[in-house]
Amino acid sequence: MARICYVCGKGPSTGNKVSHANNKSRRRWLPNLQTARILDDEGNRRRVRVCTSCISAGKIRKAPAVKKSEGA
Repeated sequence: MARICYVCGKGPSTGNKVSHANNKSRRRWLPNLQTARILDDEGNRRRVRVCTSCISAGKIRKAPAVKKSEGA
């Protein structure tokens, strides 16, 4: 699965790792993605990867927890 936020499309960014001796090598910064169960536009439950900034901003609607039946 790709490391991209379902809501905002935030993905990995790239740059240089710089040592104390000023040597440069490529590196990547990954977004802080969490798996969340959400209700999509049609009301269906989906499991998607969402960044924590979208979760904090309230851009998603989390699906209610499914209660397990007691007598099964």
